Amino acid sequence: MTDRTHLAPEAMAQLFTSARTHNGWTDKELPDDILELALDYAKWGPTSANCSPMRVVFVRSNEAKARLAPAMSPGNLDKTMAAPATAIVAYDLDFHEHLPKLYPATDARSWFAGNDPLIRETAFRNGTLQAGYLILALRALGLDCGPMSGFDKDKVDAEFFAGTKVKSNFLINIGYGDPAKLYPRGPRFAFEDMAKII
Repeated sequence: MTDRTHLAPEAMAQLFTSARTHNGWTDKELPDDILELALDYAKWGPTSANCSPMRVVFVRSNEAKARLAPAMSPGNLDKTMAAPATAIVAYDLDFHEHLPKLYPATDARSWFAGNDPLIRETAFRNGTLQAGYLILALRALGLDCGPMSGFDKDKVDAEFFAGTKVKSNFLINIGYGDPAKLYPRGPRFAFEDMAKII
């Protein structure tokens, strides 16, 4: 195992301190392969028993945007339609069916089979965790993100995940952000207001 070094301050800023939640977008081209690369990086983040329940639909085409539009709240409609891509981040309640492949060390599928509350809790928690990795991967590749709620999950599930056990979680607008459309940066808690070391 090699020693790991701290990422350069510029890299940390790109991932965290300088990164913003964007509401407006430039017309810079967003190729599909950068979305594929971001997901390729994000999938390596840890999940419990490597369960990997996140599922993503990247909405790009005008046809797909027209399918998404009726589910959007009024305050999120225009910025979502203007975004070069919108990721519908979801989680698969059938994730445990893939555990014999993803976690062959033991019979992890049996931990979940028939236990719907555990399935739902594990899928939601780990799918949300993977979505955080996806945001960081997108930022690492130079993209901006606008994660949000403010949509009708039932409509999205019926339109994009019919006939499956995949459930939508939240949306991420993706592209190259227009800094002129940013809101003022919100404050964050100090360490002592949110954590302690004991």
